[in-house]
Amino acid sequence: MVRQHRNGSKGVWLTAILAASTNATPVLTSTGLLRTVNNTLTGVADDIKHLFLSDTAPVHNSSRCKVYPGDRNWPSDRAWETLNQLVDGQLLSRPDPLASVCYNGPLYNQAECVKVTAYWNESYSHFDNAVEMMSPVTQGMTCLPPNIFDSGNCTRGGFPLYVLNATEPKHIQMGVNFARNTGVRLVVKNTGHDFLGKSGGKDALSIWTHHFKDIEYFENFVDEKVGYSGPAFKAGVGVQAFEIYKTAHEKGHSVVGGEGETVGIFGGYIQGGGHSPLTSLYGTGADQVLAFEVVTADGKFVTANSTSNTDLFWAMRGGGGSTFGIATSVTVKAHPDFPTTASRFSFTSEKIGNETFWAGIRAYVDYFIPNADAGTYAYWTLIPNVWTGIFTFNMSPFFAPNKTLEETKALLQPWFTRLNDLGINFDPNITHFDSYYEAWRSSFPLETVGKINSTTGSRMFPRANFETEEKRDELFNHLRQSSKNNRVQVHFNIKAVDPANSDNAVNPAWRPNILFAQQAVRWNPNGTAAETLKVRQEFQSGDMQRWRDISPGAGSYLAEADRLEPNFGQAFWGDKYPRLLELKAKLDPHDVFFATTSVGSERWKVESVDGLPNENGKLCRVD
Repeated sequence: MVRQHRNGSKGVWLTAILAASTNATPVLTSTGLLRTVNNTLTGVADDIKHLFLSDTAPVHNSSRCKVYPGDRNWPSDRAWETLNQLVDGQLLSRPDPLASVCYNGPLYNQAECVKVTAYWNESYSHFDNAVEMMSPVTQGMTCLPPNIFDSGNCTRGGFPLYVLNATEPKHIQMGVNFARNTGVRLVVKNTGHDFLGKSGGKDALSIWTHHFKDIEYFENFVDEKVGYSGPAFKAGVGVQAFEIYKTAHEKGHSVVGGEGETVGIFGGYIQGGGHSPLTSLYGTGADQVLAFEVVTADGKFVTANSTSNTDLFWAMRGGGGSTFGIATSVTVKAHPDFPTTASRFSFTSEKIGNETFWAGIRAYVDYFIPNADAGTYAYWTLIPNVWTGIFTFNMSPFFAPNKTLEETKALLQPWFTRLNDLGINFDPNITHFDSYYEAWRSSFPLETVGKINSTTGSRMFPRANFETEEKRDELFNHLRQSSKNNRVQVHFNIKAVDPANSDNAVNPAWRPNILFAQQAVRWNPNGTAAETLKVRQEFQSGDMQRWRDISPGAGSYLAEADRLEPNFGQAFWGDKYPRLLELKAKLDPHDVFFATTSVGSERWKVESVDGLPNENGKLCRVD
């Protein structure tokens, strides 16, 4: 048993994970795991047994909306109680949101409310809660600490009514069968990080996968079909970045995962593609997958890999989470844990003036292609201040895996020379680390979550946007215009190499990408729903459309995007979307799985109570 501690200024966070080591050489075969739960239903009353059977068609498939409390077909208390018995008492009824301690009622606790409020923007305070969504805007803003946003009371809004705290595949199978056979809406939650609110749903049954924490290490995993022979990790989908990175480091390896510490990288992250500080070297997170263990829409528990359930395997590597099945484990390639160099610095326009500031940013754009081709990953931001007129640039960090201090300095020096010539003062703080793990822990900021009045749109700018001075000028001018329009921007200078035998559902726009760019729109949190919607729509038709216009045929990243992204199928999957739609119809013909902007989701719509794009409303078919 390996116990990992997260020591921070706000407290100590403890997670226990199981790490097993073996010298065995697992070889993929054509025989996949296949289990149903039908033979475990002995003793269940005949009149409700059908609610828990695998591979049956839903009784209420013709209803316009999913089944909700108060509907004639809503499951009886006895049915819910039976489900709880079948999942070993792991069904939670009306789990409480974090901020419920701030409102009058039996849970009110002023001291706890002060703590919740103080840590509200830290992801470490949210992921252990059964219902919390780290994007309250997509939840419906119905239960936040009053000092952050006073909704007047604490209603459930877009939170699920029941949560199945799954710890075994059979728990998930029972939950999937029950949702399919009753017509109750089903959602899947791991850590709740999703920008678009995929982990929530008003009055839904949620399957919470956070506690699948096992990790197994293989020194030599062989997949003859894809030509891979080497180290690998098999991890439960609840394993988070800070857990797998530490375990991999202890084995002398690294894995491709996100920069955020608490992201559950084996769930929605890896199924959506997943960019990483290692993507310029090894590709996306989905490109690393060797096998899934999955509960499918018909309630079966199967293995999906290069030889078994190959359509499912293709779709789940990039086709998006909460769409084709619920993974319980993922086996991924492991890579060396090599020395890494990182640089963190910032500068502002306060003393040098805006024109000089922007000349420094324009100079940086000239080096995006060579930096990405060198295998680096630059995470940088542009922050406008409309009150002072000052702009701020932050490099957080320039990250150079497997690069020496001298190699990193050589990459950065041409730009630094131009900054010095412009009179821009900065301290590059270039630091060399003995391992990727140490560099990752020291270099990236903690995630900021819980924002109440903003949403983010994104665009992948391909190599073509940087190959001539004219195109670089064009892109730079659009970035500058977004800052003038008060858009906070987050950028990743990165390319996603295409590993051998990587045929999967990953958005093809990742392959030529050089700059993955995000910009955020903000609004008055106390404005009306109509005012908020107008701001969001104008953002899409204005600033985001400008970015689309200069990158025709490119795309967006489905995990860091706006729910209002137009033509999301093309934006998130490009020319792979038609095949994904076909596989959705084949693998989930009854639409058991739904998430906003997921494959096939255009057939459904959340009819939110305020008309805003959130989960606070019934899920109904589009007429």
